[in-house]
Amino acid sequence: MIIGVLNQKGGVGKTTIATNLAAVIAKAGYRVLLVDADPQGSSMAWSSVREAEPLFPVISMAKPTLHRDLPEIAADYDVVIVDGAPRVNDLGRAAILASDIVLMPVQPSPYDVWASADTVQLVKEAQQFKENIKPVFVVNRKIVNTAIGRDVRNALSQFDFPILPVEICQRVGFAESASQGLAVIETDPKSDAAQEISQLAAQLVDMKAKPKTKKERKAA
Repeated sequence: MIIGVLNQKGGVGKTTIATNLAAVIAKAGYRVLLVDADPQGSSMAWSSVREAEPLFPVISMAKPTLHRDLPEIAADYDVVIVDGAPRVNDLGRAAILASDIVLMPVQPSPYDVWASADTVQLVKEAQQFKENIKPVFVVNRKIVNTAIGRDVRNALSQFDFPILPVEICQRVGFAESASQGLAVIETDPKSDAAQEISQLAAQLVDMKAKPKTKKERKAA
């Protein structure tokens, strides 16, 4: 399974979600690969400051041939997470075409909702070539104890793409863990942040299923 974390708007928290999602899935026993498809290299930078033993490999593939190059590499893994690039259409299209699920984080602001139209259009174009791409929104960086998350859900409904039930809130734990190249499930596994990311993982991956053997991955 390849999950692309994508939005054409920058600063929506793609890398935070990608790194933390990969950590949760890896902790569950799955063989995970994180692909940094953003020329800015945020996931690679996160990985480079890590001193602890890595939970999963991180590679850089910020190129428009990603959709052709990645499937062969992905065959060795149960789940591949792609940290996509903003504002670069060729790279965005390639990441979408490479993905089975396109996870689109959206912050609860009208600017982010308006900007989502560009990503939605790219996904719809990609679906003309790959019909089984599954696009989903997730509300990210919601301010705790506010109704603005509900408001953004109403606004996103215009795009006719599913909106995941879980909402990822703005929490300092994400920044604190990232500064060490860690995920919140490592620094504080009982925190609200870790619980939210774990819920997100469960909505994307069957966490109760037994991870595939290498032979099963090759046959998939």
